[in-house]
Amino acid sequence: MKHFILSAVFCLFASIGVAGPQYIDRSGFAVSGYDVVAYFGLPQAKVGVSQVKPVPGREDITAEHNGALFAFSTEKNRDLFLKNPAKYTPKYDGHCSYGVAVGNKVPGNPELWRIVDGQLFLNITADVEATWERDIPGHIKKANRKWGGLEDDRASRDRIPGFRSKAPL
Repeated sequence: MKHFILSAVFCLFASIGVAGPQYIDRSGFAVSGYDVVAYFGLPQAKVGVSQVKPVPGREDITAEHNGALFAFSTEKNRDLFLKNPAKYTPKYDGHCSYGVAVGNKVPGNPELWRIVDGQLFLNITADVEATWERDIPGHIKKANRKWGGLEDDRASRDRIPGFRSKAPL
């Protein structure tokens, strides 16, 4: 019983350390209104090549998770999300993966994406993405170590440079 209680306490604190406010831009939706489930069905480009554009969600097909509203292109995708939100939400609550790796919490651009080991990662600009792609495993390890200790500051609520959501919510 003692081990069970200690395990439960550890899991509680571990989940608090990795969860934070989901990045939400002016659209009012997580991931700027793009369908997070749809990313997993898109063809993935080779490292160094731009990805295909993500699939816009619809404002009438939504689900809430981690204090944020997610939009989906189909009811099937919404239902898949509701069964396992952790599988589909972007790492670091939609913040830039490279930014987290270097100790900053800045927005992630949903058009600069990559799926690695079944997880969706976003970056803020094409230049930052190119730097992140030079050592994806190393940057993920650094980001995972730093993520639980990053504070939510003003930068995490800034606009994404050069990005305007094309999701027709």
